[in-house]
Parts: sequence; structure tokens; C-alpha cells
Amino acid sequence: MTRPTPETLAHRANPATVAAAASASAVASPVATSGAGSLVRSLEALGVEVAFGIPGGAILPAYDPLYDSKVRHILVRHEQGAGHAATGYAQATGKVGVCIATSGPGATNLVTPIADAYMDSVPIVAITGQVARPAIGTDAFQEADIQGITLPITKHNFLVQTAEEIPRILAEAFHLAATGRPGPVLVDIPKDVLQAQTTFTWPPTLDLPGYRPTLHPHGKQIREAARLIAAAKRPVLYVGGGVLKAGATDGLKKLAELTGIPVVTTLMALGAFPDSHPQHLGMPGMHGTVPAVYALQKSDLLITLGARFDDRVTGRLDSFAPDAKVVHADIDPAEIGKNRHADVPIVGDARHVIDELIAAVSANNEKNSYEAWWAALNDLRERYPLGYDEPTDGTLAPQYVIERIGELVGPDAIYVAGVGQHQMWASQFIKYEKPATWLNSGGAGTMGYAVPAAMGAKVGKPDTAVWAIDGDGCFQMTNQELATCALEGIPVKIAVINNGNLGMVRQWQTLFYDGRYSNTELGTHKHRIPDFVKLAEALGCIGLRCESKDDVDKIIKQAMEINDAPVVIDFTVGKDAMVWPMVAAGTSNDEIMFARDVRPTFEEDDL
Repeated sequence: MTRPTPETLAHRANPATVAAAASASAVASPVATSGAGSLVRSLEALGVEVAFGIPGGAILPAYDPLYDSKVRHILVRHEQGAGHAATGYAQATGKVGVCIATSGPGATNLVTPIADAYMDSVPIVAITGQVARPAIGTDAFQEADIQGITLPITKHNFLVQTAEEIPRILAEAFHLAATGRPGPVLVDIPKDVLQAQTTFTWPPTLDLPGYRPTLHPHGKQIREAARLIAAAKRPVLYVGGGVLKAGATDGLKKLAELTGIPVVTTLMALGAFPDSHPQHLGMPGMHGTVPAVYALQKSDLLITLGARFDDRVTGRLDSFAPDAKVVHADIDPAEIGKNRHADVPIVGDARHVIDELIAAVSANNEKNSYEAWWAALNDLRERYPLGYDEPTDGTLAPQYVIERIGELVGPDAIYVAGVGQHQMWASQFIKYEKPATWLNSGGAGTMGYAVPAAMGAKVGKPDTAVWAIDGDGCFQMTNQELATCALEGIPVKIAVINNGNLGMVRQWQTLFYDGRYSNTELGTHKHRIPDFVKLAEALGCIGLRCESKDDVDKIIKQAMEINDAPVVIDFTVGKDAMVWPMVAAGTSNDEIMFARDVRPTFEEDDL
């Protein structure tokens, strides 16, 4: 049993949350209150600034003291929106996001965003109401075993049994969510516990036996990694989202420049290493760049930092990087060796791992030039750059739209993507120079993520431009949260890449199902149902439409000048554009296609 320090109650090295926790580190004397009052006071003591949620019967007692709280509550239109907003807030700020729902369907509507946050290691705390303790297990009205339902998709979850334990459990939930490998934690509180009388004191004593995340790596493993780096001829720094979570981007740049090793950043790590840096080969994987995919395949050493060898990067696992030794560093020991054997396993926080690797490599006076390696990679960069063909039918190219948004809005903005073709184009054609400027649903691939996540990001970073790049299919899943944005004064920009179809599914139907387009046409082109401009206006937003290349810049600039309301732009684009390069699911990365029917040719020389 331990007393929490300000650091243990905050996200790793996040100054804002550390300061908030420190300033509220103690309560002068116990305060008589209800369980609900204790809950709200705990949130205040933890430095929570905002919570996204919807009241309902079982959680209603908590909403009464929340009415007088300094915690800002944002009333969303669907609990899924609350969860994704909490995720977007957490990803943009590094703080713990908070969402609140009532029991039964309110809680189960949080399942998708909780699963999404779990897959992408995002620190959120979901607080749900539950039926009163005597009714649990009786199939009472709006009862659901949300603790059991979310057990596989939370880092931990709690069913609160007494009002007295609320401060401790809330403190533990935030500590668990933010430390080690971040993730979602659920706190389920029965209604009678919220109504019960108790006393509130702070800080509580944490009781988390056995929870001791390893932050500092073992020195022997660091030395062995440095030895392999010194001996390698074709090394690659394979960088995952864990580097962003650890705040290790400055160290990564220093390590890369010190060694001269090529860098690839996964979909979840975009912004961890500047896209413009000459050592950056781009994103690897299913829709990665040819040089990045080739580098992993032909490497003799993968220095893997905070990445998990997921199938979208590796392709067919048994053919992935066949000649490479693996240094795998991750704060979660369960990830190491899960998909690929690690020759040098390193358990530790990526920031500490990188700092100690820098010291170990610096102690080695030898520095490889990797001339032959870079010659091969630079040759591929010249021959297979990212690009696209202009549509022959005169329609607007979606890649052009996204590229122009990135160039006009700039690298200081936050870009949030839905899931599908537009997500991949946004990862390819917008240049990410800084951490926490690219938010997306990587592991779960959740359609409907973009609008509420952008809302949460804008709440967390009100002075930063936030653009959601969404698809017409994704947008129709959660666009009701634009009403929340309009009423709460959250001026996000939503660029709907409207190709009239479920684009990525249609691409697969084109390539693998002989063009049999079963149930992928949405009617947003043929019938203009819904009319996105009218829908935006109905939801209290400014609606714009762009259908020609000549108008793209003008419309983007018009949207940029509007800062007192949310803006939705219907970019009506061609339906036949495809995402390239592509490694088909279940195939080897060696089978990457640069474009349709165009396979890259590799010089199998001295490599």
C-alpha cells in the first residue's frame, strides 16, 4: 500500500497534470458528502478539466454535484461520441481522457471506444453508473454486466462496492490508465453507492500489489543492442506509437542522427520523426512506402521501439524480414516475442531505452556509414515516390484535396482521420513534422472515430487548428456530435471525402471480387442523400461544398477563416481512386504493388 505522489497520479512527465495533481495533493480535513460528491471531488483532485458524457438514471446522482463542479462537462449526443472524444482529448494532450455514461445501454455504447482505446494504448477512464447493489444480477431495468463485458478490452476495471473506496479507486484508475503501457480503465459505480453518505479525504492510499511497470531497461540488454547496431550493415529503426506515448521523440531524432540509421514510423507513430527528415523512409506496411517496406524486408537488424509487429506492418508473418535480428524494446513485456522472436528483448519506457541506447552507442567510437544500404534505399525513393494519377473522367482527386489541406493548413495543426481510403491518403499526403498532430484509430479501425475525436482534441487544444479528414461512410456514423460542437463552441473543421461509396471496401471488391460492388454504394453522389451541406447547417455548422480542382484552395482558405463555428466541407471526389502502394492482406511484403499491375523491381545486388 502506497501513498501516491503527484507523478504517480499523472501521465508520464506531463507538466500540466503533474502540476494539477500537486496543487490538489491534500484536503485539510475530512468532508462529509455523498458517494457522488466524493466522485466529483476526486475528479477535481485528480486535475480533471473536462468530461464527456450523457446522464441517465443510474449515474444521475453524480450529475447533481457535477452541476456545481469546476470540471467542465460536455453533453454529447451518443455515448460512443463521449468515448472517442475522451480518446481524442487524451491523444492530443497526453492527459487522461474521461467519459461518463449510465448503466445498461449507456455503458454498452462505450464498448467500441473502450476497445479502440485499448488497441491504441490511449489513457482514458470510463465512469459508468450501475443499478443498485441489491438489484445486480436480477436483470433489473437497464442492467448490464459492463465489468464482465469490458474485461478483455480494459487495462483494468472496477466495480465499486462502498462509497468510502471511491477516492482510492478513482486514484488507482487514473494511475493505471496513465502509467506503464497506457490504456482504458473502467469504473462502474452502483446507484446506491453514489447516494450513500461518506466522508471525502485526499490523497488516498493506493493498493495495487504487483503493479510495478519497468521504466528503466536492463543495462546488459542495452549493451547487447549497441553491439548489434555496431555490427549491422542494413539496420532500420522501426518506430511505433510507444515512442509518442513516452515523449521520446527528441531522443529518437538524436539516436537516428547519431547512428545514421534509416527510420520508418508506423501509422500510430506518424509525427514521432519528422516526415521531412532525410533519414525518414515513411510508413511501412499494407499501404506504406516502397522504400519503408523494402527496408524492413531486407534489413539485417530491426531496432524496434514501442511497436508491436502487427499484421498490417508485417504482412505474412513467416516471410517478414527473414534475415533480420531483432532488438525489441517495449514497456509491455507481453508484446515482446508475441509475434516475432526478439534476439534482444528490452523491457522499459521508450524514453529511457532511447537515452541509454544513445549513451551506449556514443561510447562506441565506430560509426557505420551504411553507404550501400542508403544507395539502395535512395534509389527506391527516386523510382517509387508517393503519388497518384489524375482521374481521367474529370472528377476531383481525393489525394489532391488532402494534400492541399496539409499544405495550406500546415504542420502545426492536428489532423484526425476516420478509417478507410481517406485515412491512408491522410497518412501519405499530409506531412507530419511534430508529435501529437496525427490522431487516428489504428488498431481497431473504428469507423465513426474522426468527428468525436476531433471534438475532444479541440477541447484539449483550443488554440490549435483541428481538421478531421473523414469519409462519407464514417461521417454518417457519428456526425451528430457536430451539434455538440456547435452548442459548446468547439470550431472543428470536417473535410468529408465524399466518393459516394464505402471506398476501401469498394477497392477490395474491384481488386479481389471482379468488380461486384455488393452494398458499397451509399447514395451520397447519385441521390445526394444526405446532402452534407444541409446536414451541416441543420446541426448548427457552416456547410461548404467543393466539386472541382479549381475551387479546392479557395474553399479550404474559406474554412480556415471561420473560427466561431464548426465547418463541414463536402469534397465530392471520384469513386475510382485507389490507395497505392498496397500489400494485399495475407500476402508477403515482398509482393507489394506500387500501383495496379505494377510491381516494384528491386536491385538484388550486394545486399
